[in-house]
Amino acid sequence: MEQLARTPGQIGAALRRQRKLLKMSQDSLGKKTNLRQSTISNLESGDAGTRLGTLLDALSALDLELVIRTRTKGRQADIEDIF
Repeated sequence: MEQLARTPGQIGAALRRQRKLLKMSQDSLGKKTNLRQSTISNLESGDAGTRLGTLLDALSALDLELVIRTRTKGRQADIEDIF
């Protein structure tokens, strides 16, 4: 499933949805990525200070990938309704 995310909070919400879809706890995801549960929690809460490598590790463990493309021109309210 494709998910649009433009903010740290939206990225965190997408990570949380996928983790729950896979029936994983934050702790089990942390063990799979060699990250602490608190780091997973920070990612899911949209902590803007998270390192890119940490985000990529979590995406990989959740069988997700980051795609860079030209930004769509939808209204902000339309995009927020997705979340």
